[in-house]
Amino acid sequence: MPMGTRGSDLPGRGVGLPKLDWYKGNIHTHTTESDGDASPERVVSWYRRHGYDFLVLSDHNHLTLLDYGSGKRRFKRPLMRPGEEVSVSIQGGAIPIHVNGIGITRVVEPVDAGEVVPTLQANVDAIVAAGGIASINHPNYQWAFNQEAIRRVAGASLLEVFNAHPVVDTHGAAGRPSSEEIWDGVLSAGRVIFGVASDDSHNYKDFSSERSNPGRGWVMVRAPELTSEAIVEALANGQFYASTGVVLEEIERFRSPSRYGYSNNETSLTPRASWAGTGPCTMRPKALRPLTTYGAVRGTRGRSLRPPRAPRRGPSRCFCLRYRRSRLIWLTNGRFG
Repeated sequence: MPMGTRGSDLPGRGVGLPKLDWYKGNIHTHTTESDGDASPERVVSWYRRHGYDFLVLSDHNHLTLLDYGSGKRRFKRPLMRPGEEVSVSIQGGAIPIHVNGIGITRVVEPVDAGEVVPTLQANVDAIVAAGGIASINHPNYQWAFNQEAIRRVAGASLLEVFNAHPVVDTHGAAGRPSSEEIWDGVLSAGRVIFGVASDDSHNYKDFSSERSNPGRGWVMVRAPELTSEAIVEALANGQFYASTGVVLEEIERFRSPSRYGYSNNETSLTPRASWAGTGPCTMRPKALRPLTTYGAVRGTRGRSLRPPRAPRRGPSRCFCLRYRRSRLIWLTNGRFG
């Protein structure tokens, strides 16, 4: 895992980035304190053994806290940040509304406001009032809502573009947009919200494609230090990328647009990446057509991955790298550094 970034200082080319480190974390995690099948201690142990730097336990309507500050804990990682999946089903249980509160200071009671947008807004507001940042979770779960609802909600920092739970329809269906396409619709409407990937892990004993297992989606946060405040601030400001298997080794910022750089007004981003998944990267690359707010990246394992020209319309904030039938990495924001 990369522990820093570097940039070239050649005139007209690279512009050195601040000396910050990358930290790997999962922000959507369940334990036996709600509907997970392992204790909080066992869940944290799994993430520690697999190299995670920080973790948010987000049990449904419950603030799961472990005693990490007493000096009795043997390991310093993962850093724990308080969280909760604020969960309510409206209209007689037909529409689930789930919003993660990250960095909250108290339990947030879910609010049922009757309709989708007022309920989303009320729960986002409650999370912010409790000192946290809000992540809107799995919009396609039971086809609860889409970009039309999300873009009318203010105050949410994050939106899940990948959720590894097998029943939340992250990739959409016939006539239904994927979570990634929902995100693009929100961005295209001018609403700034950053895309995250998460495990939504529940099952830690039996591993299969039909289980909600850990280790399938995460965020890589760029921050000056591994502290609760630095991690939450970086998430709120989009200083991270989301991945299901790719790790960027370097991000280099350019003073002027380049054909192979990803333009964001005065800067471009050229990523180099490596595969960090649990299995071989054998799928052939497939381009994603450029959309209003982000373009596709082509590449193969072990080679540089270069974004195409930025789209002519709209802000160039985000791009997605995908292999056939898989979405592997989302660079959420062009404001690194």
